[in-house]
Amino acid sequence: MYEFIKYDTADGVTTITLNRPDVYNALNDEITYELQDAFKKATKDETTRVVVFTGEGKAFCSGQDLKAAVGDQKRSFSASLEKRYNPLISLMRNMPKPIICKINGVAAGAGCSLALASDILVIAEETFLVEVFVNIGLVMDSGSSYFLPRLVGSSKAFELATMGSRIYGKEAVELGIANKSVPVAELDKAVAVYTDYYKNAPTKAIGLMKKMLNKSGNSDLKAMLEYEKQCQEIAGATHDYKEGVGAFLEKRKAEFTGK
Repeated sequence: MYEFIKYDTADGVTTITLNRPDVYNALNDEITYELQDAFKKATKDETTRVVVFTGEGKAFCSGQDLKAAVGDQKRSFSASLEKRYNPLISLMRNMPKPIICKINGVAAGAGCSLALASDILVIAEETFLVEVFVNIGLVMDSGSSYFLPRLVGSSKAFELATMGSRIYGKEAVELGIANKSVPVAELDKAVAVYTDYYKNAPTKAIGLMKKMLNKSGNSDLKAMLEYEKQCQEIAGATHDYKEGVGAFLEKRKAEFTGK
């Protein structure tokens, strides 16, 4: 179905894999549109409870394919962001399901932005994230200017962005960018801890909490109290709420279906 990505679903887990390993999964026009379609598909698929986002080969994503960009003399930076990258970041943040980013190799530029737009980051100790834009005289895009200061603070974000500093696995955890860092050989096992949990969790409640946390960054307490009220009403009408209460009263483990 796709030329530049892989899309696989099994046992509640959908894995979306960037598949241009010969160019370190650099992003051309086609792959960004395929990613948009894939995240839409996973959002609509009721059997998908959690998404794993990763890259084939030695890299997660090296960012924009510069060779393709240079070859297009009519390219508009703003149009490219408007049509390709911004819709993709919005799809990821608005997706009412958790996205686990498995960073198996370098995540640079827009590739770093894609990682930051995910919900859980598991990164190999041997690899790094880097806001590489400054090295070619560009500014951060694809949401990095939004995500990075919220994760590490303004001063550290300024340093990382303007110096193009590499953030290796353990430091990424220490800075609050990544959730877990392990040797690359243990990466699949570490990701499975999260997918095993989320594929059996109350998906609708988790999707609502994702929306709440997104909204919280730009809201005051009064607005969030009101939004919590609205979301709790929705969560209280789900099958999983009834199952959770029933399991508690019957002293058994809840069997959530994501409905």
